[in-house]
Amino acid sequence: MNYEHIWNEWSDSARFSGVFSVSNENGFVFEKCAGLRNRSENLPNNRNTAFGIASGTKLFTGLAACKLIEENKLSLHARICDILPYCLGQINKRVTVFHLLTHTSGVGDYIDEDAEDCEEQLQALYDKYPVQLWTRLEYYLQMITPLPPKFEPGERYGYSNSGFILLGLVIEAVSGTPYQQFVTDNVISPLNLTHTGFYRMDSLPENTAFGYMGNGCTNIFSLPIIGGSDGGLFTCSGDIDQLWHALFSKEILSEKMLNAFLGQQSTINENESYGFGIYQYKSDINLFYYAVGGDAGVSFFTAYKPEKKLIVSMLTNMELNVYPLMELFMGR
Repeated sequence: MNYEHIWNEWSDSARFSGVFSVSNENGFVFEKCAGLRNRSENLPNNRNTAFGIASGTKLFTGLAACKLIEENKLSLHARICDILPYCLGQINKRVTVFHLLTHTSGVGDYIDEDAEDCEEQLQALYDKYPVQLWTRLEYYLQMITPLPPKFEPGERYGYSNSGFILLGLVIEAVSGTPYQQFVTDNVISPLNLTHTGFYRMDSLPENTAFGYMGNGCTNIFSLPIIGGSDGGLFTCSGDIDQLWHALFSKEILSEKMLNAFLGQQSTINENESYGFGIYQYKSDINLFYYAVGGDAGVSFFTAYKPEKKLIVSMLTNMELNVYPLMELFMGR
């Protein structure tokens, strides 16, 4: 496959800022590093630059929950109202861990990505709840619990940031450890993902990219000060590769749990489904798993094609539509 040709077919390739890589079991086969991680100091992006991955964080949250399930510390069928020590307001008492993991809870979403005025709603939310205060997952409850359900638990797939915040709170309640620390101790550190972490937006470590919005400003006032279980982790392309290899070599989960994690747990459309924190695309000629994320100054996707053990990842510090490039490279 001529990766250079495919890259050049992508309409946004000329203005790209970030790292794009294609690798297989033998290492990188194609890579593009472009743009600046820090525009004011003219510092370029490179292979080890860490980028925010927005909702790509849900992949890590799903893995964390599955580890607790595998250790018999958590049950898929446990009701969250029996686990969480909080008043859950309008959240349906029948919502289970399974519903949260598969986006089938119907919980009202504090960021309703289906709404036409989603960006306006989000800005109003940040005006009411300043982003520097979003340091603990329980802070989110005041934005979630008053919301009416969108549908009955298990009725259908409905993407939910609120659901994954609640899942993070479940992880905290069961493990007795803050969510970010649990993911660090049980996923990030054991795999030696040295450029991955929940970094504070006002204290980014060396070689971490500032996210830039369309107006040229950084995203420090447009995202929570520290990432939560629905988004906000930072990582680099090499660490994402390590994660995929570890996942499919069963270093993270057993074969049985891995099959459940990857399985078609909820249906999105004819070709797409959701597992326990990961998407699956399947057609007559194609199969790949992927995670994707986008937010102010952040665009991300990573995909794994088992047939060829091929990994395609894009991490950027700007706002882009990632799907056209993903579809080009994965042969969708």
